[in-house]
Amino acid sequence: MTAVLAEWPRDLPMAAIHSDLFPDNVLMLGDRVTGVIDFYFACTDIRSYDLAVMHTSWAFDGDGENYDPAIGKALIDGYASRFPLSDAERAALPILARGACLRFLLTRAWDWLNTPADALVTRKDPLAYWRRLETYLKDDLFA
Repeated sequence: MTAVLAEWPRDLPMAAIHSDLFPDNVLMLGDRVTGVIDFYFACTDIRSYDLAVMHTSWAFDGDGENYDPAIGKALIDGYASRFPLSDAERAALPILARGACLRFLLTRAWDWLNTPADALVTRKDPLAYWRRLETYLKDDLFA
């Protein structure tokens, strides 16, 4: 975690971002996006952090064990077609993805330990994000 904080970029473009663009927050009808929900974590932050969050959630299976390079590339290409990525933004994607993994690992761990048994929410396995983090630490998935 210390390495992520030390390497966290401080000079990338900022914008209003969703910050939680998981597949279950994007409503689809066939191949068309018809809505985006759950703006609870929306904020002004590093614009390409939204792409990193999407990459960590869309390009892996639910257990975080298997990475799909075709989906990872499609996310980056699709994003860049609407918001061109500078060299600095592209270079920062690995650290932004590691930061996203830590964020969701920790928040899911908190929820796992603190959600009452009778809550009307489904707890999500925090270790799925540990496995994603391990992948980002050993492989440059953005090369």
